[in-house]
Amino acid sequence: MTTALPERAGRRCHNVLNPLHSAHYFSPELGKELAEVGVTDPNAAYFAVRAAAMGPVGAGTVTATFYNFRHELVARHVPAVWRTASPEVVLAARARVVDSTLRRLLGDEAIASAEVAEAAELALRATEACTRTARPLYAAHADLPVPSEPHLALWHAATLLREHRGDGHLAVLLDAELDPLEALVSHTATGKGMAPKWVLSTRGWHREDWDAATRRLKERGLLDTEGELTESGLALRKEIETRTDRLDAAPYEHLGAAGVERLTELAMGLVMAALAAGAFPEDMIGKS
Repeated sequence: MTTALPERAGRRCHNVLNPLHSAHYFSPELGKELAEVGVTDPNAAYFAVRAAAMGPVGAGTVTATFYNFRHELVARHVPAVWRTASPEVVLAARARVVDSTLRRLLGDEAIASAEVAEAAELALRATEACTRTARPLYAAHADLPVPSEPHLALWHAATLLREHRGDGHLAVLLDAELDPLEALVSHTATGKGMAPKWVLSTRGWHREDWDAATRRLKERGLLDTEGELTESGLALRKEIETRTDRLDAAPYEHLGAAGVERLTELAMGLVMAALAAGAFPEDMIGKS
């Protein structure tokens, strides 16, 4: 049984759950744990921990499912990383990273709290309505067991919800005819996306690639001469989020309005604590 939700309630819930998933990508624990299993390059570590649920896949699969990375960067590390550490070894290391990261950011008292257990229960309930069809990253993670500890179960549920929305979002980007870098450039232009220096240093793209994507968006009338979104560009980005919301509505409708509101409240408290503890780089988001 589904329940009508206030407009954008599911998106707001996603926006506070997603950082609980993604904080481990920026944690010092990630480099430490992956180095201990032989993976010392930061890019290789990221590709490995996010792709490991799919098994020892090749570069093509990672490029396809991650969408906004330059294929040449992916191919530099995948599938070679699996010869250093198998997906099973990487998944075990990732679990240790998530545990230590959340304990450092939130504190042991919060980790053991009734609020974290409640948030985990609500988030897992929402995932009951997620669907595997045409959602490869979600489907791979959905095949993994749910951890027994509440904070890890919450992270697992946040991961499922993140990848479920993300897989749908990629379909919308394709339909909007935005290639990987055009998607990044236009998102950055909203002021809510990753700053250019972060895109260029982590996604494998070069400045000339960024400039070429900017020119293409200008030719489509989506960016103005200053690189800001035009009315058409703003409308397209809004439509992308609205259509992504529609494809991602089922988990939150299944949870119901009261459950979504409570989960958002609980996750917000945890995220604010994580942000205060320095979970993310301060200069990561912005137009410059």
